[in-house]
Amino acid sequence: MIGAGPAGISSAYYLREAGYTDITVLDRADEVGGTWQRSRYPGLACDVMSHAYSFSFALNPNWTRSYAAQPEILAYMIDTVDSLGLRPYFRLGTGVRSARWNDAESTWTVVTDAGEELTAEILISGQGMFGELSIPQIEGRESFRGVAMHTGAWDQSVDLTGLRVGVIGSAASAVQSIPEIARVAGQLHVFQRSANWVLPKEDHEHPPEQLELFRTDPAALRAHRDMIMNFIGSNPPFGNPDILAGAEFAGVDAIAVVEDPEVRAKLRPTTPWGCMRPLFSNDYYPSFNRPNVELVTEAISRITPTGILTADGIERELDVIVFATGYRVDRFASRIPITGRDGLSLDDAWADGAQAHLGITTSGFPNLFILYGPNTNQGSLIAMIEFEAQYAVKVLQAMDAADIDWVDVRPEVMAAYNDRLQESIAAVEVWHAGCSHYYLSASGRLVTQYPYSMFAYRDSVAEPDLDEFELGRR
Repeated sequence: MIGAGPAGISSAYYLREAGYTDITVLDRADEVGGTWQRSRYPGLACDVMSHAYSFSFALNPNWTRSYAAQPEILAYMIDTVDSLGLRPYFRLGTGVRSARWNDAESTWTVVTDAGEELTAEILISGQGMFGELSIPQIEGRESFRGVAMHTGAWDQSVDLTGLRVGVIGSAASAVQSIPEIARVAGQLHVFQRSANWVLPKEDHEHPPEQLELFRTDPAALRAHRDMIMNFIGSNPPFGNPDILAGAEFAGVDAIAVVEDPEVRAKLRPTTPWGCMRPLFSNDYYPSFNRPNVELVTEAISRITPTGILTADGIERELDVIVFATGYRVDRFASRIPITGRDGLSLDDAWADGAQAHLGITTSGFPNLFILYGPNTNQGSLIAMIEFEAQYAVKVLQAMDAADIDWVDVRPEVMAAYNDRLQESIAAVEVWHAGCSHYYLSASGRLVTQYPYSMFAYRDSVAEPDLDEFELGRR
């Protein structure tokens, strides 16, 4: 297993519960948690309600807020691993250099960053979407003499108090970090390429009586989570015009708090809600009323040794540049060189964009299961990963029952599934409204989003069908 985030934790749990105990979960980091361990920028929080962002096998009665912040989420994941006795399955501080399928032996050879070779019958990739930073290639970037960092690799040793800070980007990490930076920075310049809708976030502390109820009554805790999951899980994305119109109305109302009419106009998006990733914050728009915050919409010409020069010829001198520019989310398992049958590389197999059957198995790569893979971004990430982990375990059980050593999804099965998927994706109008978003691969194929409800996905992976696979023995 590659990755010790939610996918690694879920896989270790479900494999062990099914009786598979020869498990090794590898991760380059020194602690479990995945993105929540690596990413620690100020303001980082979940945009899914806390109780829905919980493992079904480890409900947490102690969430202090309706939307948990990074420290609490990371602590929860660490506690889940330790309280369930999963720690022995994890090898941390062990990155993976490559993985290759051995046709003769029907096994995977996994090579670590230290050069160690491990042999596995089954390979599970839990790398997800958020493992590789996206840093724009702006002219002069390397010349900057101040501090430059990405929100996904935040340098916690840097004290921003009183400093001149430039934030490049206005999407998820920017919306969360800008209010926190604005509170301490001497001057903050926000470099916005395109405006995003940022809706109010119904975020509040859980009252003591609710926490006590959940701690003493597990049935009440599960019922509360089920209520949230039933709402999240039953709704397909962006198909209801009334909801879309209501979201934009709420967005316009939120922007109205900005006092300067020129700034307010620049913050209003020209594309529909849902075209880009939905964003939520109660603090983002009020930040632009601070006298130390400037919104810059002129294009960046280059980064200089002392700051950022924009197309209007103005250079803003900076002590710190923050790249709030997200991740390369279209690579999934292919971030690590993976070679399948007959020497086929996953990069070559996905030359036109990542694709997999049910987002989990991809043709030409036997016994490889991808969790949070292509076109599985919908609802609660943790719930989707659990559905996928359970599917993988059921495939293994079916293989054991049929005395099969390897399975490889048939190309025609994968192609038919993805053809249907892309047809449904094409029908979600807001995803094709001209936005510059991370959903697309270089070929133009939309590779991240799932166009149906989360429960529809759950049902589609509930019972694996071995007839969809080529089957083999050693």
